[in-house]
Amino acid sequence: MPGYVTRQRQIIAECLTGHAEFITVQDLHHLMRSAGHRIGLSTVYRTLSALVAAGAADTFRDTSGVQHYRARTTGDHQHYLVCRACGISEPVASDIVERWAEDTARRLGFAEVAHVVELSGVCRTCQKPDGLCL
Repeated sequence: MPGYVTRQRQIIAECLTGHAEFITVQDLHHLMRSAGHRIGLSTVYRTLSALVAAGAADTFRDTSGVQHYRARTTGDHQHYLVCRACGISEPVASDIVERWAEDTARRLGFAEVAHVVELSGVCRTCQKPDGLCL
């Protein structure tokens, strides 16, 4: 984690790591409060932003504009396909996107280029006639 690590930042990072799927700031904050941790919502926002900037977390914005976060389980930048109905996420191969971003930046003389690719759809389970996602 970048900068200094406070007890609050450590709790936030551990809680995020312990949650397998993407989660919103508000939901993560609620989980920590339910577990008895007194951490301010603004601290959660700042810590998650720092984790993303450090490459320790991935993020995407859903169709309503809400940001979701998940601890990065590998050292590499990853893209996901996220179900709009239940929130389950699947990592997707993104070599073509990564090469395109690097080639475009190099061709135009840019450095330290970041990009966002957000894929969403409806998973197989949520497509079932009963509409029940587990």
